[in-house]
Amino acid sequence: MTSCRDNSRKHSSLPFDEENNTVILGGGLAGLSAGLTLTKAGRPVLVFESSPDVGGLSKTVIHGDFRFDLGGHRFLTKDKKIERFVLDLLDGEFLNVSRKSKIFMRNKFFDYPLRPSNAIFGLGVSTTLKAISDYSREKIKGLFIAPPNVSLEDWVVSNFGRTMFDLYFKDYSEKVWGIECKRISQEWVSQRIKGLSMWVAIKNAFFKFSGRDVDTLTDEFIYPPMGIGQISDKLKTEIEKKNHVLTNTAVSEIYHDNFIIKGLKARNCDRTYNIEGRDFVSSIPMTSFVRMLSPSAPEDIHDAAAHLKYRDLVIVTIMLNREKITDLTWLYLPDDDIPLGRIHEPKNWSPHMAPEGKTHIVSEYFCFKGDRIWNSSDEELTQITLKQMERLGFLEETDLFDSCVIRVPKAYPLFDVDYPKHYVKVLRYLENFKNLHAVGRAGMFRYYNMDHTIASGIDAAERIIQNSK
Repeated sequence: MTSCRDNSRKHSSLPFDEENNTVILGGGLAGLSAGLTLTKAGRPVLVFESSPDVGGLSKTVIHGDFRFDLGGHRFLTKDKKIERFVLDLLDGEFLNVSRKSKIFMRNKFFDYPLRPSNAIFGLGVSTTLKAISDYSREKIKGLFIAPPNVSLEDWVVSNFGRTMFDLYFKDYSEKVWGIECKRISQEWVSQRIKGLSMWVAIKNAFFKFSGRDVDTLTDEFIYPPMGIGQISDKLKTEIEKKNHVLTNTAVSEIYHDNFIIKGLKARNCDRTYNIEGRDFVSSIPMTSFVRMLSPSAPEDIHDAAAHLKYRDLVIVTIMLNREKITDLTWLYLPDDDIPLGRIHEPKNWSPHMAPEGKTHIVSEYFCFKGDRIWNSSDEELTQITLKQMERLGFLEETDLFDSCVIRVPKAYPLFDVDYPKHYVKVLRYLENFKNLHAVGRAGMFRYYNMDHTIASGIDAAERIIQNSK
């Protein structure tokens, strides 16, 4: 995964029109989408990616005969332009996957989204009535007093009621983000479950509808047969028909003058070289971009950037001598006595993800770099995962024959309640750069879905094309 392949040698003399080129930092979905849009427009493009493979968080790992994503990544969108962009790219190579998810809490499995049998009999009639009563109370209160809605806790309680917050939101949110719900900004939850309310959830549970207007309730999604990384791999292939994508090549310095970026220094293995450019698209973490600037950004900008945090991720995949373990696309695990947060079985997304007669489970551990989970050995993490799967009744220890552990730094931007003032300060500073286009989840420090990530790259490319006419 991390071996150094020196591909700078074959690009040591890049056929680059430095008067009309675009340099892209980061080979994730946003950067690659920008690269392909510019390539189709006949523009010279150079993409730098520090990892051995493209895709960022939306990549597919190949481990022996197994394939798995860094957590399950589904593609769905209401944007017809983005849908056409992806479907044209896949050229018919995609599956329509039916979603079937559950939540395991209080030693019971609950359907997600909720269904009547779960909502009433799983929680109990009294708890269900209390949840509806709390919801009604908050709605009536809101008619007279505007809710503060500063934190995730504020937003969920005002929209769902205290009972639903305690049942479904508190434990899982704190497990995902590593801080108390009162410290998590409401901006994250209001965007992630935009359009979802208690009424919509109840309507979906008791009067079943498709949920197509609410992403969190969508029953079906598009998935490439060889894993979500197939999208990024195809983007790279199309770009390289006319331009260059350099993997294992990390940017170390970004040169600028009078708020115009002039060029950058990049390194591949033991080779270092400089590249100049006209336009620059950045999908690398916003905080990393600020640190790379030369001359250095002002001290107050560095200080603001230092307050922007990311949540890290550890993926533990166990390979099993079983045909299949579950029929689920996802299983959420909010209880705090279970260290992992979510699992999925890739064969339920595509039969091509594992060899016949075998399967694998992908577990997500949300953590901070340097904490107990991050620093645990691969063997320890494998054993923890195996014991939890045994506890859930999915398998026995003898089913295990292999495992793979991957640590993913800066997987998700962390939105605490104080982040807006620091974010705005950094963003306003970066907006002064006349030829910089920040894109994607990390580059813009926003919690984008895949379609929004792709759209941000395409939009940046279209602005570059328009501005150069």
